[in-house]
Amino acid sequence: MIDIFKGYKGKALSVLKQFNIRVWCDAHIKTTRGDFSGIILPRAENDDKNHIVLKLKTGYNVGINVKNITEIKELGYKEAHYKIPEKEFPFTEGKANIKLFGTGGTIASRLDYRTGAVIPAFSPGELYGAVPELADICNLETEKLFAVFSENMGPEQYKKLAIAIGNEIKKGVDGIVIGHGTDTLHHTAAAISYMVQNSPVPIVLVGSQRSSDRPSSDAALNLIHAATTAAESDIAEVVVCMFGPTSDEYGLLHQGTRVRKMHSSYRSTFRTIGDVPIARVTRDKITPIKEDYNRRRKDNKVDILPYFEEKVGMIYYYPNMQPDMIYSMIDNGYKGIVIAGTGLGHVNKPLYPAIRKCKEKGIPVYMTVQTLWGYVHMFVYDTGRDLMSYGVIPAGNMLPEVAYVKLGWALGQTSDIDKVKEIMMTPISNDITKREPYNGYLVYQGGIPEVEEFIRKVHK
Repeated sequence: MIDIFKGYKGKALSVLKQFNIRVWCDAHIKTTRGDFSGIILPRAENDDKNHIVLKLKTGYNVGINVKNITEIKELGYKEAHYKIPEKEFPFTEGKANIKLFGTGGTIASRLDYRTGAVIPAFSPGELYGAVPELADICNLETEKLFAVFSENMGPEQYKKLAIAIGNEIKKGVDGIVIGHGTDTLHHTAAAISYMVQNSPVPIVLVGSQRSSDRPSSDAALNLIHAATTAAESDIAEVVVCMFGPTSDEYGLLHQGTRVRKMHSSYRSTFRTIGDVPIARVTRDKITPIKEDYNRRRKDNKVDILPYFEEKVGMIYYYPNMQPDMIYSMIDNGYKGIVIAGTGLGHVNKPLYPAIRKCKEKGIPVYMTVQTLWGYVHMFVYDTGRDLMSYGVIPAGNMLPEVAYVKLGWALGQTSDIDKVKEIMMTPISNDITKREPYNGYLVYQGGIPEVEEFIRKVHK
C-alpha cells in the first residue's frame, strides 16, 4: 500500500485523514490565524506530531499547528522530487579548464524530508544541473572527494585535498574551485594555503549560507563568482569567494589566511580580518582591491606540502580558567598548543605552572589574541613578560584558527622546536603582516547617527 501520509503521526495524521488530504498535494488551509496555500510536505520523522508542514509559493516552509486548522482543501496533486539530475558538462574550445572538487556542505546539499535536515547529497555534476550558467564561463570537470559537513573536515581531508589539487595543477588545469561547507571553510582555506604553495593558478574555496532549495540561496551566485575567478582572474592565491554585502551585488575574494566566518546566518558572513579583501567579483568583472598578490603563471609547477600533526589543540582563555585543561592536554600527548588570550596576549596566573610544564616537556605554546584584530604584544605588561619566560611565543597578528592550523602543519614536518618556531614565525600568504592598514579594522555600530546615515545612503 502506498503511504500517502509520509511521516505524519498523531494529531497531524488525524487531521490529514479527517480532510482526506495527501502529502504532496497543493492545498488551501484555513486556520484561526489566517489562510495559507502551498504544498503539503512529508513530515520529518524526528519532529513533533502536532504540525503540518507547508511549502509556500514563496519557496519557504511553514509549520501549521493542527489545533488552529479549521479546514483543508486539496487543489491539485503532483508528487515532487527534490533531486537535481546530473548533466554532462559541455566542452567549449578556447574556454578555461576548471576543476571543481566537491567536499559537501550547503553549496552541495538538499533538504531531506525524512529528517528535515539539510544533507550533503548533490554531487558536483548536479551543481551544473542547478547552475547551467557555469557553462558560459568555463569547461568544468568535477570530482566528488568527500560528502561531509564542514565540521567533519579535518587533517585527513586537508591532505587528500592538497594532493588532489597538486595533481590537477600538474595536469595543466587553469583553475581550481572547491565546494565546501561554510562553518569551517576558513580552517580549510588556511590549511590549503600552507599545503599548496606557489600555485600558478587560482584556488577558490566557495560555499553557501543557505541551501539550494531556498529562494534566498546564495549557492548559485557564489558558484558563478568562484568559477569566474578560477577561469579569468590573474590572482594565483588560495581565496575564499562569498557574498560581499547581504544583497547579490558582488562577491569578495578573501585571502585564505586572513579570512573568518563572522555571522551564523548572513550571506555576507565572511570577512577579511586585519586587512582588506584581495578583490571584488561580479558575473562580468573582477576588480582588484589590493595589488600585492601572486599572479597567474603559465607553468604547472606547484609545491605540495601535505603535513599535519593531529595532536595540536587550541584554548580560548576565559577568566578563572583552571590549569587542569592544559595538564590534560599534556597527559594526552598533545604536541602543540595555541592560546587565544585576552588583550595583548594574556592568561591568568593559575595557568603558569601548566605552561611551565609545557616548556619542560618540549610542547610549544603560541599566543594569539581573541580580539581577532591586532597584534600580540607581550612586552608591555608583566603578565606577557612572565609568559614569554615560561616559553610562550607571541604569534604576531595570526588569527587563532590560522595559528592552530599552521602549528599542526609545522609539527607535521618536524619535532624540532626551533624549526617549528622558524616555520611558525615565517609569514606565509600574509598570515602575519608587518602592519594592519587603517581600513583593515572596521566594525560599524548601529544606532550611531553617522553610521545610520551611511547605511541609508550607501548600503547594508
